Amino acid sequence: MERIAEVAKVLARHTQEPGIFPSEVPRLSLIRGHEPTEPMPAVYEASLCLIAQGSKRVAVGEHSLVYDPAHYLVVSVDLPLVGHVLEASPERPYLCCKIDLDMAALADLVVAQRGPDAPAGVPALAVCKSDAGLIDAVNRLVGLLDTPGDIAMLAPLIEREILYRLLNGPHGPMLRHIAAGDSHLRQVSRAIATIRGAFDKQLRIRDIADAAGMSESSLHAHFKAMTRMTPLEYQKQLRLQEARRLMLAEGASAGSAGFAVGYDSPSQFSREYARLFGAPPRRDIARLQGQEAQAVA
Repeated sequence: MERIAEVAKVLARHTQEPGIFPSEVPRLSLIRGHEPTEPMPAVYEASLCLIAQGSKRVAVGEHSLVYDPAHYLVVSVDLPLVGHVLEASPERPYLCCKIDLDMAALADLVVAQRGPDAPAGVPALAVCKSDAGLIDAVNRLVGLLDTPGDIAMLAPLIEREILYRLLNGPHGPMLRHIAAGDSHLRQVSRAIATIRGAFDKQLRIRDIADAAGMSESSLHAHFKAMTRMTPLEYQKQLRLQEARRLMLAEGASAGSAGFAVGYDSPSQFSREYARLFGAPPRRDIARLQGQEAQAVA
C-alpha cells in the first residue's frame, strides 16, 4: 500500500477543492471529494479509474461494483453509469485518477503481444485487484505533474506500460477484444458512437445495427451482454442525463430540456426522469441546487 499512498499524496497536492480536473498529462484526470455523495449518473468513457484514497460504487442497471485503493475499475466502452462516493471527508478526501484508454496505442500493443480472447458475454465493466506493477506505473505517471518538463517525453512511455499491464491483467482479454477491428465489442462500440452522436433523434434499431455492421438480433444480444442494457435503454439514459445537465447548469425548464433531448411528451419525460433519478425534474433539480448551496455556505 506504500505506492498507492504516494499516489494519494500527489493527487492531494494537485487538487485543493472537490471536483474533476484535467491535467497537463494527456488523458489523465484528477478527482477529489470531501464527502460521500448521492448516486449520480454520468457517461464513463473507456478508461482506467484508480482510487488512491476512499471508495466508490458504480452501477449499470441492477449490476453494481465497488472499488477502492486495493481494486481498480476498467471501463472498456463508453457507458452511462450511476456512481457515488462511499468514503470521503475533508480530513481524508476521496482521491482518484482516471486515465482514458488510448485505443490506437492499445491496438498496437495487441498486435505486438498475442493473448487469449475474451469469452462471449463478458461485460465491458469490471473491477480487478490492483497489483504492485500497475500501481507503480500509475504513480510514475501522476508523479510527472511535479516535473512538467518531463511530461512530453516520459508520459507516452509510462502510459504504454500501463496499457501493457492492463492487457496482462484480469481484464486483458476484454481489452484485446475491443482492440480487434472485427470483434463484437468493436462493433458494439460503433453502435454506441452512433447513439451518442444522435441520442436526441429518433433512432431505429435497424439503422444502429447497419452502422455497427451487425444484424439486429446480434446487436441486441451483444449490446446487452456487454452494457447490461438494450440500445434504446442506452439512448434513454443519455437523453435523461443531458436533460438534467441542461436544467442544472443552464437553467432550462423541464419542458424545454425534455424537448431538447428528443421527448415529444412532457408526461413521458417526467415519468422516465423520475424512474432514473428518483424524483420528478423540478424536485430533483431543487434538491441538487440545495446541496450546492450548502456546500458553498
